[in-house]
Amino acid sequence: MTPADHPAFMNMMKATTGVVIRKADEYAAVARYLNRNPGMSHLAFDGDQLVGCAMSGHDGKRGYLQHVMTAPQAQSQGIARTLVDRCLEALSREGIDKVHLDTLHDNHQAHRFWERLGWSNRNAEIVRFSRLLVDDPNA
Repeated sequence: MTPADHPAFMNMMKATTGVVIRKADEYAAVARYLNRNPGMSHLAFDGDQLVGCAMSGHDGKRGYLQHVMTAPQAQSQGIARTLVDRCLEALSREGIDKVHLDTLHDNHQAHRFWERLGWSNRNAEIVRFSRLLVDDPNA
């Protein structure tokens, strides 16, 4: 994935149930993320149409998956699993041993997907806190 893919990425986000678009998904922020984590985010196309996305990066200690999506017409074909595997391989090459991801609490389809792939729901042991550094609730 490169910054040039941003328009297709945004179109996919708008069409994907369970995805919330935030200010951090705007071009400048996505380009900064991709440039900071080169070769770690991946897309799948069917011809010219974007049908899958998985973004990943790390802070030097832990890896993070974000915006793992498959277009509705392309689901259940192993696209998301393949993209996730590519992200995990890239993170592993960087020496990252543990990867985190977040889902919306009511996105049960995503919860089932991650559990099928062997991910653990850590709600019982981790509470995530966030703080806005700008006066924009959509940041």
